[in-house]
Amino acid sequence: MNFPNQVNIKEVGPRDGLQNEAELVPADAKIEWINMLSDTGAPYIEISSFVHPDWIPQLKDATEVAKKIKRNPDVTYAALVPNNKGLDRALEVDVDEICLFLSASESHNKNNINKTINQTLPIIENVSRKAKQSNKQVRGYVSTVFGCPYEGAIDIEKVISICDKLLTMGADEISIGDTIGVADPVQVDRVLTELLKYFPKEKLTMHFHDTRGTALANVLVSLNHGITNFDSAVGGLGGCPYAKGASGNLATDDLLYMLHRMGIETGMNIDKVIESALYIENYVSNLSSHQMKIINSER
Repeated sequence: MNFPNQVNIKEVGPRDGLQNEAELVPADAKIEWINMLSDTGAPYIEISSFVHPDWIPQLKDATEVAKKIKRNPDVTYAALVPNNKGLDRALEVDVDEICLFLSASESHNKNNINKTINQTLPIIENVSRKAKQSNKQVRGYVSTVFGCPYEGAIDIEKVISICDKLLTMGADEISIGDTIGVADPVQVDRVLTELLKYFPKEKLTMHFHDTRGTALANVLVSLNHGITNFDSAVGGLGGCPYAKGASGNLATDDLLYMLHRMGIETGMNIDKVIESALYIENYVSNLSSHQMKIINSER
């Protein structure tokens, strides 16, 4: 196996982690948590989503959170943005990166944002152009790459086409999403073999969910392909609210444990990550990561 020496971990807990929580987390707690995450050595934190409150009530305080966090100059602060109205709110609070989202599955896209893929593309292209004009980085999420809760298997050609469209409209990177956590190592190998024929590995971030316990195995395969960017959430928080049973992002603390044991640098302090997990656990349901299970069993 040929693993990279260093990996970039992109913490998505405050957005993708919290959006699936039924109990509302107070804004002050989110702010404190993000401040703690900013002190872990994380190079990137996705802090919220500027969507309509009816879509995801948990994130209705995005503006307040973005205004009140303490910005670390070494951290990129990102937010999910669905349209121009959301972009205006994100620019008003000066987030560093604008995240766009699109599904490789027509059915999932309709259920997620009530639009077809073709209806969504011109909207996010406009958002990307305006974000670039404001000197913001742009990231594109591609959901259901490895499987859809409505359609099952997804044709890799659809994924390639959407990635190409996102990069053409100005995305600096693409997050390849296993939205419902069905991916296995052989499938990940097959998908990356195809994607890397068209796109440089530096442009790809892998976004795994651990619904079926395969996330770390999928990371190993990705590492062997030279991928160095991974999304994760502290404690394994999160999932897609529109995909039944998809709770559980790849846990930042489990990922750090594995990478550090392998001698792969991340620049992050796992003890501080655990401290942040213990803090947010006061406001959410029990965290599912292996590290937190061990800690909680000893408390």
